[in-house]
Amino acid sequence: MKLTARKVNLFNLFNLPAAYFSGVRAKYIDDESCTVTVKHRWINQNPFKSMFWAVQGMAAELTTGALVLMKIRESNKKISMLVLNNNATFTKKATGRVTFKCEDGKLVDEAIQKSIETGEGQTVWMRAVGKNADGVEVSTFNFEWTLKVKG
Repeated sequence: MKLTARKVNLFNLFNLPAAYFSGVRAKYIDDESCTVTVKHRWINQNPFKSMFWAVQGMAAELTTGALVLMKIRESNKKISMLVLNNNATFTKKATGRVTFKCEDGKLVDEAIQKSIETGEGQTVWMRAVGKNADGVEVSTFNFEWTLKVKG
């Protein structure tokens, strides 16, 4: 079963309601990239009238996590996934619609393949960049995912 943006959003509705009701929506996913958007609204703003950092984090994590989940499904192996570390940089107030994109699909392929070959857990750092409607970068998030084939 192919993972699509629609399936990711339906999953979020039932399993990640905070992300769903904050307006986080997957827009596109393929073998190499994932795109997620979120619009600044009253429900997801901070006291400074811009998007709360945690909402940006949910959108950014979804770009990376959806890619990891898709790659695990494609491998036909039982593989655990977990965020081990993350960091973020904020460069501009997030207002309007912010689009996060991760293009690290190949890194996930390599980590999964190595875990399958060695039986050992692997880590992979993935980057999600958020840009406003004008194409200006507002934040960058990095997530270190751990991947391990289950016994």
